[in-house]
Amino acid sequence: MFQSVAVQETFLLYILSFISAFLISLLTTPLSKKIALMVGAVDQPKARGMHKEPMPRMGGIAIFLGFMITVFLITPLVKAFQWKQISGLIMGGSIIFLLGFFDDIYNLNAKLKLCVQIIAALVVIHSDIRIEFVTWPFAESNTLLLEKLSIPVTLFWIVGVTNAVNLIDGLDGLAAGVSSIAAICLMILSIISANPIGPVAAVLTAALAGACLGFLPHNFNPAKIFMGDTGSTFLGFTLAVTSVQGFIKGYTAATIIIAVLVLALPIFDTTFAILRRIINRRPIMEADRGHLHHRLVDKGYSQKRAVITLYGISGGFGIIGILIAQKDTQIALGVFIAMAIALYMITKNKKHA
Repeated sequence: MFQSVAVQETFLLYILSFISAFLISLLTTPLSKKIALMVGAVDQPKARGMHKEPMPRMGGIAIFLGFMITVFLITPLVKAFQWKQISGLIMGGSIIFLLGFFDDIYNLNAKLKLCVQIIAALVVIHSDIRIEFVTWPFAESNTLLLEKLSIPVTLFWIVGVTNAVNLIDGLDGLAAGVSSIAAICLMILSIISANPIGPVAAVLTAALAGACLGFLPHNFNPAKIFMGDTGSTFLGFTLAVTSVQGFIKGYTAATIIIAVLVLALPIFDTTFAILRRIINRRPIMEADRGHLHHRLVDKGYSQKRAVITLYGISGGFGIIGILIAQKDTQIALGVFIAMAIALYMITKNKKHA
């Protein structure tokens, strides 16, 4: 009986986290728009862009406030709460937020941004949030201890995912929607884990999903505001941190391999973008129209249809990750095949009405 009451209370915290972050983000987005216009953080129309008119680009302020206020209010109520790790996430996330804030105003140098991202990641690593081992989910005994490689691998993961989410922020509602899907999948993984620290990760990911979805009504096509680097890099950073084993440590299924599947869309799109630019002998940080979302629009998709298609792909990969975590490999394979067929059918025609 007491265990049942404790479970109900924990689930109530998940719901409160989501609702709190959702409402704060929803209600503070207009404030974000006013701040963006006040400081001159406005996205001007450009050749590879999708908008013809200037657009304020600091909606990430609302996402940040929704997430951080909720974390301060809810996480101390969780029994497995560990201040050292939470403080690492808060400090690192705040650094990334400030970096994005000033980047949206001044268009900072790429090397400077990378250095600051590394510093933020090191703050998180110093708080004992790191990838200590990788487990192949199909064989429990096949575990690779990273030992001395733990720090560089975690650093690469956090910085990589931070920039991956930033790079998919090319269509109205895309980054916010994909990030919310990834956060919900990570939340489910945290809830079904037997690890004592799972409830903390579930609260964090519930808050992140709520903050994204609270912003989405203002950002879905036709968008009234962009999240900017203020939001996209913060989302990527927070997803990266909450997906590593510092929060769901010891849960075999929640390995980096499963996290890669949950975050497959931004990771694969960014990987192909880097390879494409290397092959074409272009700077890796140079923007182009070769991303998957651009390709769909160039095939004749409307922004809404392209975004919804990518939501489906992201959600499909998230489901595959959860199924593999539960060792339902045959069902996971079936979902993957169905996704591949559906994607082929959707994209085989050159133009769509």
